[in-house]
Amino acid sequence: MKLAHLRSHVIRSLLFVLCVPILLFVGAEHAVPLLGNQSSNNAQSSQSKPVVGSKTQKVANPLNDLLAEAQRDIDKSNFKSAIAPLQKVIADQPEFAYAHFQLAYVYTALKRTDEARAEYARTIAIDPKMSEAYLNLGILLLDKQENAAAVAPLRKAVDLLPAQSHPRYLLAVALDRSGDHAGAAEAFEALLHLDPNDVTAINYLGWAALRNGKPAQAEAKFRRGVEIQPKEPEERKGLAESLDAQKKPEAAAAYRDYLELIANDFEARARLVHLLLEQNQSDAALAELDRLDAGKPPTIESLKLRADVQIASKKWDDSIVTLQQALTLAPSDAQLHGGLGRIFLQKRDFAAAEKELRIALRLDGKNLAYWKDLSSTFFLSGNYPAALSTLDEIAKMEQPGAGVWFVRAICYDKLNQPKLALEAYQKFLALDQDKNLDQVWQARERSKVLQRMLERKR
Repeated sequence: MKLAHLRSHVIRSLLFVLCVPILLFVGAEHAVPLLGNQSSNNAQSSQSKPVVGSKTQKVANPLNDLLAEAQRDIDKSNFKSAIAPLQKVIADQPEFAYAHFQLAYVYTALKRTDEARAEYARTIAIDPKMSEAYLNLGILLLDKQENAAAVAPLRKAVDLLPAQSHPRYLLAVALDRSGDHAGAAEAFEALLHLDPNDVTAINYLGWAALRNGKPAQAEAKFRRGVEIQPKEPEERKGLAESLDAQKKPEAAAAYRDYLELIANDFEARARLVHLLLEQNQSDAALAELDRLDAGKPPTIESLKLRADVQIASKKWDDSIVTLQQALTLAPSDAQLHGGLGRIFLQKRDFAAAEKELRIALRLDGKNLAYWKDLSSTFFLSGNYPAALSTLDEIAKMEQPGAGVWFVRAICYDKLNQPKLALEAYQKFLALDQDKNLDQVWQARERSKVLQRMLERKR
């Protein structure tokens, strides 16, 4: 008898929408990373900014002076001025990888991405072991949303920098964004071997396990995440959903812990309410809704959920008041009218039920539930012609089953139409196959009576 169709508890496919910072390395040949602390957390921070080194390779004058000039301009963020001296160096020494690398950095800072991409590619061609060039190229492609293209250079950066977590993180992001979720999970697993406390990797692997139907594995990941960051909502929500997927009773408490951090997550609150209902804790479920609505007018969603709780508790009068309140907010909501009609039917207020169900059908004429409730309303109120007419409409959308033929037989019988009644009883008996013994007995006995009536008429 629930009014609202509970949202499917769908395990999300976690798509990273991370703004990957451009962390560029500038230094000597086989450039030394100049990013300071290379821990995973620092590397993943959206607050990281490009850091430019001042170390340059000593070359014969005047090239060394040109490199020093370019470096001074870079240090002052005067990137346009750095282009000319770097181009002069490259003109004189076209196979000088470091100069190409510096120029690529300058183009990146100026958002001249196509030129930056070409210079990184040239750097790699000259020096295939310059890890920073692969890394910067991968970051550049990620920023351009060329996620699949970013995978290859980032994978190479991981090979050349096996002890650093940041390249593995970026590779995982690129794989996830390009749709290779299994590859992303593998990269994050490798990242955890370097940094067991990396919560980004833990969360990703938790949601991936949940998405793949492995809630026990997800639970283990999220429990680890909660240990590391007990006040972060993502880990708490993941733990609640993984416990819920395993139908563990402690899921309700986990949802409560999460909602203490994110009180306005209606979907999680709704799930908690339904869990409490499943545990026959209707008063606790209503208390959760009171907490949700405290200090503000109730929303249409919270009113629907409250009606669900009241209907499950068979508090018919309370549910009528709640649905009528909801209809003041959404007068054209077919579901509300249909739900209210069903409650009036439950209370045997057939006139009110018919009114609400007709409104629901005007708004959603293909909804079989409303048609069936309307046919029940007519049948139970003794309006057999209307019941038969409604059943005819239902038959246009759905093949009648045994129960429908039994109802039709009774309607024909009540209307003193013995031939049609007998035919309907026989169709019921053929379809039911002795599954409903009380109705089978009634149908057989009435069929005998109707056959005698028809014989006498002959």
